[in-house]
Amino acid sequence: MPTARAADDGADRKRDKYLQLFVTLPYLELRTGPGRGYPVTQVAARDESVDVLKRKTDWFKVRTERGTEGWARATDMARLQLADGTPFKVDFGDLEGFARHRWELGIMAGDYGGATLIGGHLAYSLNDSLKIDFAASKFLGNATNGQKFELGLNHVFLPNRRWSPFFELGTGIVEIQPRVTLVAPIDRTDQTAYVGAGMRFYISRRFFLRGEYRWNTVFTSRDDNEEIKEWKLGLAAFF
Repeated sequence: MPTARAADDGADRKRDKYLQLFVTLPYLELRTGPGRGYPVTQVAARDESVDVLKRKTDWFKVRTERGTEGWARATDMARLQLADGTPFKVDFGDLEGFARHRWELGIMAGDYGGATLIGGHLAYSLNDSLKIDFAASKFLGNATNGQKFELGLNHVFLPNRRWSPFFELGTGIVEIQPRVTLVAPIDRTDQTAYVGAGMRFYISRRFFLRGEYRWNTVFTSRDDNEEIKEWKLGLAAFF
């Protein structure tokens, strides 16, 4: 019947949108939710195909040939195959993922010209070695407080190693608020530039340590620019 044929064509087009895998285990357990606490209510038998719908942490939501849906463990999914027999590669956030990922998000603390510094950074990877880095931080000192926002480029050497050094340069703005003066305090907003170097150390899963040392130049409205040294250490995650 035309209506049945149209329905079949629609179902085929919908399946083409998802990655299709084939079960090589005796069976693939499917739970009602993404966690070990959810019960197993369905299984996919050996040689049966499943469509990958989405991923949530270490669980994949799949649909079987019969149209039933459930959640499978990532460790089980890693033992499935593509249609050409190639093993399905699951990113568990390992050392290879540390070298090849799109985004980084982290928090850091340290010293900015004698003031206590705390902040965060977000990085986007253009390739394995080159990243665009955005950072925002606040600093608290005896004479001044302030905040700064920076955008720069980060070049990672030896990205496939657990220890990977990097070089960075960038620009930004710094807002300085004097704490105590004999006259009325004047807030300042100045442009900055920096160069720096650091080290990244992969811990496990999706986490790594990042430490760096920077030389900052603050372009003031006075005759002399300010040179400020900065160091910080933090924890970051990649995804």
